[in-house]
Amino acid sequence: MHFGLTEEQQMIVDTTRAFVENELYPHEMTVERTGHLPMELIKEIQAKAMAAGLYAANMPEEVGGAGLDTLTWLLYEKELGRANYALHWTCVARPSNILLAGNDEQREQYLYPCIRGETWDCLAMTEPGAGSDLRGMKASARQDGDDWILNGTKHFISHADIAGFSIVFMATGEEMTPRGPKKKITAFFVDKGTKGFTVRDGYRNVSHRGYTNAVLEFDDCRLNKRQILGEVHKGFEVANSWLGATRLQVASTCLGRAERALGHAVSYAAEREQFGQKIGKFQGISFKLADMAMELKAAELLTREAAWKYDQGTVTESDMSMAKLKATEVLAHIADEAIQIHGGMGLMDELPLERIWRDARVERIWEGTSEIQRHIISRELLRPFGA
Repeated sequence: MHFGLTEEQQMIVDTTRAFVENELYPHEMTVERTGHLPMELIKEIQAKAMAAGLYAANMPEEVGGAGLDTLTWLLYEKELGRANYALHWTCVARPSNILLAGNDEQREQYLYPCIRGETWDCLAMTEPGAGSDLRGMKASARQDGDDWILNGTKHFISHADIAGFSIVFMATGEEMTPRGPKKKITAFFVDKGTKGFTVRDGYRNVSHRGYTNAVLEFDDCRLNKRQILGEVHKGFEVANSWLGATRLQVASTCLGRAERALGHAVSYAAEREQFGQKIGKFQGISFKLADMAMELKAAELLTREAAWKYDQGTVTESDMSMAKLKATEVLAHIADEAIQIHGGMGLMDELPLERIWRDARVERIWEGTSEIQRHIISRELLRPFGA
């Protein structure tokens, strides 16, 4: 593995960082204090992101994206991750790569409008009674001729309020396994405005203000079989094939925020004086900085290795889980220590540290909790021994 960046990668990093600092940072405080991201602001930044070639950069060139390899894409994600999540996700959108699993008709109807910035997608898996245990989902779909009838509730569905459609995972049957019955899952495209489909406001969240969540309700919602993504009963296969790299995306955005927090801590320690000297000269501060930098480097190396292996086709679930687990926990540690170094000022919203600290909390929960990541890692270790 070559650890240096290519000239193209460095250009993408520099371009994305400049865009984040010039176009996103100025709006962070307003979004944080209001919890709202106006559509006119979204469209304004979106147009600038498209002009800069940053919009939908995760997509292959043949569908209108930048065609980045995984490592380069994650370098881009890291830079975007420095900013308020609502701003970078909504305004510099990256359509879910699960849309690439659609057939030609579905790509025309759902994928290409997202790439053109005409609409947004959202994924609906989680339910009030089924979070990490997706096999426990209660929301279901039953076949009725060429149609399917959907019933049930999904919650914690990110940005469903602005999404033009949802990719919804429903239980569509059951099969027996050596461990007992197991749900069969199917993925559906559901357009906003479809009869029997309601999007309600979700919950107020301490993390990622402005980045909304919603509750989706299905009451005899009728869909045509053409709205199935992939094959009937193969929803898990679709998700596993196309959503694996999202854990690396989470890791990368966490690295960006951790690096920003560390930068503030180093700068403050080099300038702030107490007891006649810069506080960075006190071991109580300098050793914190050393540990923060070391842990950040370790998390970045894990993430880059997983990205490299992803491109080589050799990545394992454990590789991605290690990267996600390490990066999210390192972010929490660095955010907390950066505030400690700043003292009371670190908790004031004039600085981004209290936001980074709040936002860090959800990263250890979504896209698989830290406990789920440890389960995946330990399972891979024990499996060769039949345990």
